Amino acid sequence: MAKLVKTDEETMLADMARGFLDGAAPVSKLRALRDAGETHDGATWKEMADMGWAGVLVPESAGGSDMGFAAANVIAEEMGKTLAVSPFLSSAVIAATALRQVSDSRALAALAKIASGEATYALAVDEGIKFDPEGTQMEARADGNGFRLSGKKQFVVDGALADRLLVLARTSDGLTLFDIPADRAGVTRDKTNMIDARDAARITFEDVEATGEDVLGAVDSAMDVLKPALQAGQAALAAEMTGLSAGAFGMTVEYLKERKQFGIEIGRFQALQHRAAHLWCEIEVTSSAILNAGRLMDEDPSSADLAVSLAKARATETAILAVQEGLQMHGGIGMTDAFDMGFYMKRARVGAEWLGDYSYHAEKIAAARGF
Repeated sequence: MAKLVKTDEETMLADMARGFLDGAAPVSKLRALRDAGETHDGATWKEMADMGWAGVLVPESAGGSDMGFAAANVIAEEMGKTLAVSPFLSSAVIAATALRQVSDSRALAALAKIASGEATYALAVDEGIKFDPEGTQMEARADGNGFRLSGKKQFVVDGALADRLLVLARTSDGLTLFDIPADRAGVTRDKTNMIDARDAARITFEDVEATGEDVLGAVDSAMDVLKPALQAGQAALAAEMTGLSAGAFGMTVEYLKERKQFGIEIGRFQALQHRAAHLWCEIEVTSSAILNAGRLMDEDPSSADLAVSLAKARATETAILAVQEGLQMHGGIGMTDAFDMGFYMKRARVGAEWLGDYSYHAEKIAAARGF
């Protein structure tokens, strides 16, 4: 059984990532982007790509570092601590994993562009208010040797600025995944700044032409390519949310050490100590679930489904607890925009919904256990 603690290599990667992010992407950077009406920092993403993060799941033959899913989760967790804004999850994790399922020169060239930071992707799957890939209704109508895509997608994270889109659509006998440029004729992107100040989009497809070369994988068999990509995204998002929890916890503990009531630091009050200890325990258990998911995805990806859903469900629950406790222990200041805790709360709410909420993953866990 794998040890549920970071290896020496993972600890070094985490330390390196944290050192970079503390300087290049602190929470104050997110605040500045939001105040300027921006949702993307291209220069910081280029630095991340130069360090090999964009190619963390890209084969070395395509210019990537190919460090594996556990390593991707380590990077995502450190990003969560400072709420770093980047297309890491959409491009380096989800899109790279999808493209790795296809062994052709076109996919290899696309992976090389992801690794260099030259191309970014967004996943266009959601259509309703909840995550439900299997319920996709967007139509890909056969047209000669190709298809015509018609329909709408929403909650497309990084969708307003991405260079390419992975689009899930319904074909005659199933679901098919398409890889198309975001500026193709008939594609309309309406930018939606989410509450956590990150980029998302509502995208309309009006009779968009797609050729056979745009199909990623096989026609009517999207899940062969998409399922591993979704798992990778869910695990990395869970890691980011765990980092978010740790970041919020650290901020709260520092406040408990500094704020005084009745002449003493409030961190000396036993009731607050108990609440802080409980939150720390929850974060540690969730971190173990994240490590387990990453290990399984690297060693036996076909058996990782349950571990990934457990990680995402726990990370969602822990992040909500962390920001709620943070707000309460900070008192009135925690509710003001002048204080950073609100950014953690908003990111937690968005992360809770993206790629399946708590109920979605809890139902998968229950079904896998025969309930």
